[in-house]
Amino acid sequence: MYYIKEKSRSKAQIPFKILAYTVCIILTVLCIFPFVVMIINSTRSTPQIQQHAISLIPSKYFMDNLEILTSKTFDPLVGFGNSLIISIFSTACTIYFSTMTAFAIVAYDWKLKNAFFTLIMCVLMIPTQVTCIGFYQFIYKIGMTNSYLPLILPAIAAPSTVFFMRQYMVPTLPMEILQSARIDGAGEFRIFNQIVLPMMKPAMATQAIFAFVTSWNSYFLPSILITRSEKYTLPMMVSLLKGDIYKTEYGSIYLGLFLTVLPLLVMYFILSKYIIAGVALGGVKG
Repeated sequence: MYYIKEKSRSKAQIPFKILAYTVCIILTVLCIFPFVVMIINSTRSTPQIQQHAISLIPSKYFMDNLEILTSKTFDPLVGFGNSLIISIFSTACTIYFSTMTAFAIVAYDWKLKNAFFTLIMCVLMIPTQVTCIGFYQFIYKIGMTNSYLPLILPAIAAPSTVFFMRQYMVPTLPMEILQSARIDGAGEFRIFNQIVLPMMKPAMATQAIFAFVTSWNSYFLPSILITRSEKYTLPMMVSLLKGDIYKTEYGSIYLGLFLTVLPLLVMYFILSKYIIAGVALGGVKG
């Protein structure tokens, strides 16, 4: 009787599995399809794109689009290097200091801890556009326009990353290990750098992807703080293709967009193993 019930239950689960796999396949195709179209259109000419905006057949105009892309004032290597400098350092500041802030909230008991965390959540609700005018005036008065520091240092204050790190740290950080390290004479910075950070690798990898993507795709703040063409980021340079003689060169625009997205894909593939390891660890603990 028990065998019959289990057999009927397994048969009932088959349609659900098929539905789940079908939905996953559809979502995967929907996510990948825009990237495929972008890559293929970067190999096509402008007349081909104007006639058929969507095509799955590559063409032979990749080098022509690259020649248009690298002509005039557009230098993708310079833009790539500028964006890479800003994104790497801002991501490092975001991950390290946000993890440190979350550690201070979780590991220590102090009177204003809850009020401090509430204040961080309130700052999270303030959009960047509200404070950009005052931020620009401040940066202009201290003479730091056309510098990368105003785009890197504010990344230290990342409320959303602090919230994520705090939520991840609460169930996974064993206080007994911290107490044992203190008894052995380890300082707080050594405990944080050598014990806490290795435990936080999955969460740090996840947030590093989001922070890197946000910094790499940032256009609003760099466009108001940077006016020298040699300091332009890659998104700023790609935006220049829409004007002047490049406004009809859609193939070069797609190629520029592909170059913009390429580092994000590389960043994800580098850090994805840490995310998968964290998910597997959570499943074992569960």
